Amino acid sequence: MDRSGSRSALRWVALAAAFAAGAYCQSSGLLSSILRHFDDIVYLSRQHLWLVAISGGLAILVAIPLGVLLTRRQFARFANVVTQVVNLGTTIPTLAILALAMSFLGIGAPPAVFGLFVLTLLPILLNTIAGLQSVPRHLIEAAQGMGMTPRQILVEVELPNAAFVILAGIRTALAINVGTAPLAFLIGGGGLGELIFTGIDLMETGMLLAGAIPTALLAILVDFAVGRGQYWLVPRGVNPLR
Repeated sequence: MDRSGSRSALRWVALAAAFAAGAYCQSSGLLSSILRHFDDIVYLSRQHLWLVAISGGLAILVAIPLGVLLTRRQFARFANVVTQVVNLGTTIPTLAILALAMSFLGIGAPPAVFGLFVLTLLPILLNTIAGLQSVPRHLIEAAQGMGMTPRQILVEVELPNAAFVILAGIRTALAINVGTAPLAFLIGGGGLGELIFTGIDLMETGMLLAGAIPTALLAILVDFAVGRGQYWLVPRGVNPLR
């Protein structure tokens, strides 16, 4: 089966699973229990997306320039040390990072944004470095032979050729960010974690699902949006999707 056939089959399986899940929720009364929290879902989803947007945006603004810097000849020797330091953010449990951030930044959104920022940083940084290092050497040499400056080579040759890999890192990082953001509720950061953890405490399945299902849907939507960005933003000649 070719790739298009596999994608079509997966869509039908996903639709069937969604239909079955919807039928079960309707028959068991879970759907009405979930919809009872509709106003909370809308409000908390906005908080959730705000946390993801701020922390993910900061991670992108830091990781991509840092990755570019670490691929320059004069700074390449520091790449391993810097990535190991950044890697600490993924080896330390997320709850521990949030607790440490809370001890310095207090309770609320700031420590949550900081914790999610640390968690999101590594995939983007690693993919930026890997993408730039994978640019064919002959393209850079050809640009140098044309008299292009290092900045022109970076902007017009290296980044366009590395864009697909960089966006793949952003895609992975943001999906992880969306799935981890519910933990922000534990330190007063808001988000859909309020419904999830309150539902667990009260043993109320409808409230739990009212937080869990939108979180999963947001992760899928963010992944889809960045995937479309990979398709449309990366030049055709270096885009394996086109």
